[in-house]
Amino acid sequence: MENKTDLVLVNPGARSGTYGKLGPSLAGVEPPLWCGLLASFVRQKGYTVKIIDADAENLSPDDTAGRVFEENPLLVNIVVMGTNPSASSTPKMVITRQLITDIKDRKQDVKIVLSGIHPSALPEKTLNEERADFISCGEGFYTAVDLLGTLKKSPSNPERVRGLFYREGGRIVSNPSAPLIDNPDDLPFVAWDLLPMEKYRAHNWHCFENIEHRSPYAAIYTSFGCPYKCGYCNIHAMYNDEAGIRYRSPEKVVEEIGVLVERYNVRNLKIADELFVLNKKRVEKICGLIVDRKYNLNMWAYARIDTVDERILRKLKKAGVNWLCYGIESASEKVREGVSKKIRQSKIEDVIRMTEDAGIYILGNFIFGLPDDDMETMNETLELAERLNCEYVNFYTAMAYPGSALYRDSVTRGIKLPDRWDGYAQLSKETLPLPTKYLSGEEVLRFRDEAFTRYFNRPEYLDMIGNRFGSKIVQHIKEMMKNSIERKYVSK
Repeated sequence: MENKTDLVLVNPGARSGTYGKLGPSLAGVEPPLWCGLLASFVRQKGYTVKIIDADAENLSPDDTAGRVFEENPLLVNIVVMGTNPSASSTPKMVITRQLITDIKDRKQDVKIVLSGIHPSALPEKTLNEERADFISCGEGFYTAVDLLGTLKKSPSNPERVRGLFYREGGRIVSNPSAPLIDNPDDLPFVAWDLLPMEKYRAHNWHCFENIEHRSPYAAIYTSFGCPYKCGYCNIHAMYNDEAGIRYRSPEKVVEEIGVLVERYNVRNLKIADELFVLNKKRVEKICGLIVDRKYNLNMWAYARIDTVDERILRKLKKAGVNWLCYGIESASEKVREGVSKKIRQSKIEDVIRMTEDAGIYILGNFIFGLPDDDMETMNETLELAERLNCEYVNFYTAMAYPGSALYRDSVTRGIKLPDRWDGYAQLSKETLPLPTKYLSGEEVLRFRDEAFTRYFNRPEYLDMIGNRFGSKIVQHIKEMMKNSIERKYVSK
């Protein structure tokens, strides 16, 4: 039977496992950018492509498998990438295994390749554990095209596919890495037409100014990679373990934003770069082009405490960047330096106030349970978060994500890691953080959950939210806090 579609890309659904009770209504539903990028790249080479976003469409593995078989594909590519690439990719392996099983049980000879951060970080282990036929390491653009080309031939020659791991005669073969895309402007825009654009919605905090209008929503990359090497981050697994950053031109970035605004009526937009505010001259150019087009966007992006100044903050606000996310991580310089996160302690509070003065809201990221943390330093971090009183915070627990320096160190030292991949999720029942030099993972998790409750129930926080966003958002926060997280490793 002739193949109907050359490549079916799948974003496996794992919202409930990743976000727990927060998944159905509070968490964002973001477009799977890597599915969309791979689809457009492969389509440009003349192949037929479909995307199944099982996460956005809330499809079970069995339903997803059914949709796959409707396309009778030559190749199925399951892309194991979460909306927060570092934190939510590994937990997707649980639903990915179910999906592979449902596909292979129906038709054993369907060819399946896994790509994304987790398979790239652990290609041999993943191939040994799963029934997939191939692992695509790194970005996957050239690997996908090479693999489709060889599968169309008889016999196929997987040894010529760059960036591929596969089985041959009972052993695992690893081919040389595929090169990274040298100039990101050579990539076509995300295949937005293949995605269910009506299904995507912004995170609740992103729309505190207009909570009823979280859709339409989209995300966009303006660059790929990151020049920093924080010990808890595994993003470099996507880029052949290379630190560095490659920029799209401001003109291309704003042209794609124009497609989202004019064709899909997007106003809520995430800039998905690992670090957007880095090259100030380039950021100013992007902001200026957006202002010229009068798009009236509600955007958010990642920045570092040491990469902003008053001028760039004013430019960002004028362009519609209403939220900046800062990775503060810890109040202890020693704890931060232990994971190679070097920011000056004296700058943290100054930059937060400078950002507020520019009219930009702040999403503060904090991590409890980094290797040098004890109860005293975690309390200091909580007290800093309360003092900064950001409009929203993410309280993470430290995880040894596959592909990170923390993971490699933990394996070398024989530190206890989660037994299941969903143990790496931040908000699941199975969550089990990394133990520190002084605390167990269970102690860290209990502290995190109590800190989260304390932060969002404080009168100082609720008063600030009421003054900035109104009583409706105060009530929204109170309703959010009624969603308790079920934890296997923390007693009530």
